[in-house]
Amino acid sequence: MKLAIIGTRGYPYVYGGFETFAKELSERLVKNGVEVHIYCQKNLFDKQPPVLNGIHLHYIPTINTKSLNQIVHSFLSLVHATFSGVDVILVVNLAAGPMGWIPKLTGKKTMINVDGLEWLRPKWKGLGASYFRFAAKMATKLYDLIITDAEAMRDVYLEEFNTDSLVIAYGAPEYKKSDASHLKRFEITSNDYYLIVGRLIPDNNADLIVKAYLESDSEKKLVIVGDVPYKDAYAENLKKLAGDRVRFIGYVRDSEQLMALYQNCYTYIHGHKFGGTNPAMLKAMSNNCAILALDTSFNKEMLRNGELGLFFKENTESISNAMKKLEKNPEFVKELKAEVSFGLTDKYNWDSVTAAYQSAMRTIYK
Repeated sequence: MKLAIIGTRGYPYVYGGFETFAKELSERLVKNGVEVHIYCQKNLFDKQPPVLNGIHLHYIPTINTKSLNQIVHSFLSLVHATFSGVDVILVVNLAAGPMGWIPKLTGKKTMINVDGLEWLRPKWKGLGASYFRFAAKMATKLYDLIITDAEAMRDVYLEEFNTDSLVIAYGAPEYKKSDASHLKRFEITSNDYYLIVGRLIPDNNADLIVKAYLESDSEKKLVIVGDVPYKDAYAENLKKLAGDRVRFIGYVRDSEQLMALYQNCYTYIHGHKFGGTNPAMLKAMSNNCAILALDTSFNKEMLRNGELGLFFKENTESISNAMKKLEKNPEFVKELKAEVSFGLTDKYNWDSVTAAYQSAMRTIYK
């Protein structure tokens, strides 16, 4: 069987969640005998080999702006895949929701992973939000199979669009012990800091967390990993709060250093609001972090309704109170660290995730 993956930045360009997804899934599928084709954004690749690690790569141009990038790239990629020899097309970006009619021209079977609640994200105000809600609705009508990565997201699509979906979660990385000496680069020490990992965008609530932390009397530091790859007023204003207590360290591309930051933090704080199964949360779980997360249905699903972590409401007082509780109870923090990885069942195992996608491909290709 031949599969095309459309909607990521490409392979092996690991920029974010869906690029990691494409890498982990495609490499395993190739070993299982599937011929995989990944569509890459041409402008991101200086070297453009046609095949890498057994994966066929297609470099498609796009318009490199926030509003048009994914729409243009997905459209051109879908046209190419539609008239190619692939059997199944897997789309992993909701921007392509209204484009599901294109593969029907040649009878290609299609799946779409709808990811998070794009139409609610603050960055897509007005027309953008309307487009993504329209895209979600059209995806349910035009694709052969809708895939959600959490039971809570399945509930959203049932309620909002009266459409059921197949739940296949995102995979967690394997635990690999990282040397705490990596912390020297960031001038921090083990258990002496809170950690945030994610893009500096409003729906990840880094501003709320930083303000709550600054209002607290915590003597621990707050370390923020991540940024945005474009000029942005929200991110720039947030970084103005940097100081000795608050450290914005940008992207950490060295996996050893990133794992060291996870493994040695006092608590990982997760403010993501609109996603399903979140890759940063899975990394925190696999690295045995104590976790303080925003109270959402998605985060509750991952942390077993509080068995594996604490939750905060979307206000500074709630976050500050949670921090005080954690700092007064270091033994409780140790318990959370010892238990959190038990939440990583087969549901979050990349081999199981791959098997589920391969089974879905066979089902729709009959």
